Amino acid sequence: MKVTVIYYDNNSLELHHKFLTVQCKSNGRVIIPEDYKIGKSIIAVCEGEVDVLNKVGDRILPVSVCA
Repeated sequence: MKVTVIYYDNNSLELHHKFLTVQCKSNGRVIIPEDYKIGKSIIAVCEGEVDVLNKVGDRILPVSVCA
């Protein structure tokens, strides 16, 4: 099954997303590989390939630009 995983990398506050092909359990829940979860806080798993148009913080300038 194709899914889009929306997550935070544990080293930054930037919201990321990635397309994955994963297996499903008999109850319909997706199985995200343990090694993929390392270093991430997963916020949502969406069915299919989702085009994220806007994310929280997209319009915030980096500190280096403001200084």
